[in-house]
Amino acid sequence: MDILSLLQANFLSLILGVIVFVLFWKNRGTQSNFERLPPGPPPAPIVGNLFQIDLKEPYLYYRELCKKYGPVCTIWLANKPVVILSGYQTIKDALVLQGEEFNGRAQYPLLVRSTNGHGVMVSSGHRWRELRRFSIMTLKNFGMGRRSVEERVQEEARSLVKAFNEYEGAVFNPKELLCNAVSNVICSIVFGHRFEYKDPQFLLLYDTVNSYFDVLSSPLGSLYNIFPKIVEWIPGKHKDMFALLQKSHDYVKNQAEIRLKHLDANSTPRDYIEAFMIKTIQEKDMPNSEFHYDNLLGSVWNLFSAGTETTSSTLRQMILMMIKHPHIQARVQKEIDEVVGQDRSPSMDDRSKMAYTDAVIHEVQRNMDLAPTSVPHKVTVDTEFKNYHIPKDTMVLPLLSSVLSDPKLWKNPGHFDPENFLDEEGRFKKNDAFLAFGLGKRNCLGEGLARMELFLFTSSLLQRFTFVGTKPPEEIDTTPKCCSFGRLPCVYDCYAKLRV
Repeated sequence: MDILSLLQANFLSLILGVIVFVLFWKNRGTQSNFERLPPGPPPAPIVGNLFQIDLKEPYLYYRELCKKYGPVCTIWLANKPVVILSGYQTIKDALVLQGEEFNGRAQYPLLVRSTNGHGVMVSSGHRWRELRRFSIMTLKNFGMGRRSVEERVQEEARSLVKAFNEYEGAVFNPKELLCNAVSNVICSIVFGHRFEYKDPQFLLLYDTVNSYFDVLSSPLGSLYNIFPKIVEWIPGKHKDMFALLQKSHDYVKNQAEIRLKHLDANSTPRDYIEAFMIKTIQEKDMPNSEFHYDNLLGSVWNLFSAGTETTSSTLRQMILMMIKHPHIQARVQKEIDEVVGQDRSPSMDDRSKMAYTDAVIHEVQRNMDLAPTSVPHKVTVDTEFKNYHIPKDTMVLPLLSSVLSDPKLWKNPGHFDPENFLDEEGRFKKNDAFLAFGLGKRNCLGEGLARMELFLFTSSLLQRFTFVGTKPPEEIDTTPKCCSFGRLPCVYDCYAKLRV
């Protein structure tokens, strides 16, 4: 070994020794606080249970742990405990009956870095309450669940149908068009208008969301969440993503500043940005107000990132399932023909008369299991739960997957079967175990909008097109691919054949 190699080896050994010393120093005297944690597999020094977890499908490992240790158990990621909740009653007891204790948001470094800790998704406590209350009220005032937003979604659905039709029956990948449509609905709420799909500002927002989820679902993203300070200095695609994100933030801030010049605090806001800026003016003399540019930029990004990927991924899975099960697609189309016909756009008033279509949409969400562990929670105070003690700020993973696949709660949980949401007479049947949007105080704040989009986009597309795959249905794999934050549809091409 030459002198340079020897020096490098000694330097690495020194760094490793320092890391080990720091970890032990930081955790000295804290073990007594963890004595009454829920049971779980014994952790290894320094790394905890990290190397036992299948990082490709970690939720499957969590489900097996809960079978062995019970519905409340603990794993260790490095030197930090993570409590896993499994089963409907356990998750409900935590997130609903003890919602105040469990409503904190665990800090994923990549999510925090994207908004510098601001915005409704990554915040906790007073900030989260203020921003969530404002966002829900603003969406309702803009007609979430009412006619105005419905008309915006219908307009976008017509544009989406037109875009699909431009392929004239040729093979294509529907991902980009579906993302465009869903993102444009968010644009109409945030900016007050939709964009043409080739508009440079729209492409900036689209590219930012795409780059963000590309990083988030990659090994680099997982590494960033474990060692953020180290990865921050390493070259990679996360650098490009953060640069795009800054440009998007700059665009949103510029739009806010333009509105602020001519804004009357007593006027009726035309979009989310105006509503936020009016609130900023009203609370300008309040030193602890949460209505400032940082929280505006963070909340707008939260709406775009969460609202675009989840709904567009569900629509992609919807089309794939129709290709895989042509008899189900035909039955949905028959119901659309009977209720809506071909001469008008579907509306939300139609949903109550379209039980089978509604059941298919719900079953796609249940079977897809988009977010098996939800977005991680944390307990905000030292918490007693099920005779265990969970220290303040401990990360909590509600295992939604355990509920969506529970054979005690569903007719046929292991297969794609719309009968899971239909009663004996073919009417739509609600099920409290349908936790696709989460549960409790931190459930998805855009649930109403997402439900509207899923129904109107699905029924509009199937009203006009029959979707066919590039290979026989029996050869198509519809299993979503697991990544660091959820399960996404596999990449596929298809034909959209115009119905006559």
